[in-house]
Amino acid sequence: MKRICVIGAGCSGITTLKNLLQAGLTDVVCYEQNDQIGGNWVYSAEESHSSVCETTHIISSKTMSQFADFPMPADYPDYPSHDQLLKYFQAYAAHFGLYPYIQFNTKVQKAEKIAGEKWLITLGDGLQKTFDYLLVANGHHNVPRHPEHWPTQFAGRYMHSHNYKTAEPFKGQKVLIVGAGNSGCDCAVEISRVASFVAISTRGPQYIVPKFFMGKPTDTFNGQMLWVPKPIAAFLRQLSLRIQVGKYSDYGLPDPDFPVLKAHPTVNSELLYKIRHGKVHPRKGIVKVEGHKVYFADGVEEEYDTIVAATGYKISTPFFAPDFINYEEADRVPLYLRMFHPQHPSLIFIGLFQPQGAVWPYSDLQAKLAANYIVGRWALPKNLAELAEKDAEHVSREFLQAKRHSIEVHAHEFERELKRQIPKDAP
Repeated sequence: MKRICVIGAGCSGITTLKNLLQAGLTDVVCYEQNDQIGGNWVYSAEESHSSVCETTHIISSKTMSQFADFPMPADYPDYPSHDQLLKYFQAYAAHFGLYPYIQFNTKVQKAEKIAGEKWLITLGDGLQKTFDYLLVANGHHNVPRHPEHWPTQFAGRYMHSHNYKTAEPFKGQKVLIVGAGNSGCDCAVEISRVASFVAISTRGPQYIVPKFFMGKPTDTFNGQMLWVPKPIAAFLRQLSLRIQVGKYSDYGLPDPDFPVLKAHPTVNSELLYKIRHGKVHPRKGIVKVEGHKVYFADGVEEEYDTIVAATGYKISTPFFAPDFINYEEADRVPLYLRMFHPQHPSLIFIGLFQPQGAVWPYSDLQAKLAANYIVGRWALPKNLAELAEKDAEHVSREFLQAKRHSIEVHAHEFERELKRQIPKDAP
């Protein structure tokens, strides 16, 4: 009997557990450091592991975000809220009988590879257990990445968007948001409702994509172009955005000089509206900070009470020794299908990728393939190391060079490749 350890009971962890059980693998334990499932989607008014805030809704539509074998409730809106999503994950775990296999309030302190391609797991209380396979599904949005220099030079309040929960504490303040990704734009929009002045600083161009196009969620529009030749699809995406938005420079933002899918898009229907209503003010990149004053690349100087850095996250695997596996500062992550490590055949990552949409439908496919691998219905390719390097090279070629894109994937392309590998007789 193969003993299997799963780290994390977030959206990727629970679908991993479900697929293992469906494949007949029952000697499984999932360790979750919190007291409930849901991972990043467990909202807390206090600072915690979770980065969702009071008003968070998903940025991919319900249709494109639900598990294939467990549709979201019919009365859910196109873009469900964090509490609706958490209820959905809880219903999923109950429906597939996952709770008996999850050990809550249990942190994996250390994961060490030992003889025989096995894993010695040390828990937070010091207890040690041995497993034949280790499946890592701990997410990659829980360790903030901070700007390198100026935060310590700022005399006001500095925080990362990870710790933003509600706009109320910013009432009457002058606030600067750094970064125009999804978190940055959400923070700018919400804080602008109560602050006296809000600016958003970005060093480079970013596509701000409305949530709806022709009355439908934008990602469903993109899904309709799967069989359109890539150059034509790219042109249609650019054209649709031009029709909806116009030039980004008309809003005081830099115009992108790359295709829409070359970078992780920001999906937000309110930021451009707020800019044109004078509630959010675009700013260039930061040159330096002195006291409360911030100096921008175009010569603008302004004083702020608070700076919120929406500058992304590090890939964190704190249970591994730093000299074993450490992707925190990696520019490339060579894993085959974003899951198989070329040196460690009994180690599998689930959800260590960033699609232009929701993670969990593709984690479900990864987990199905992993389960079939463990039971012997699918074998690792002999040229695994070569394929892992090819995957990393593909990411480097397809996306702009940045740490935020080191694990980026084109969702539909990634889905097709995973489905192609899953055996036809898979449960």
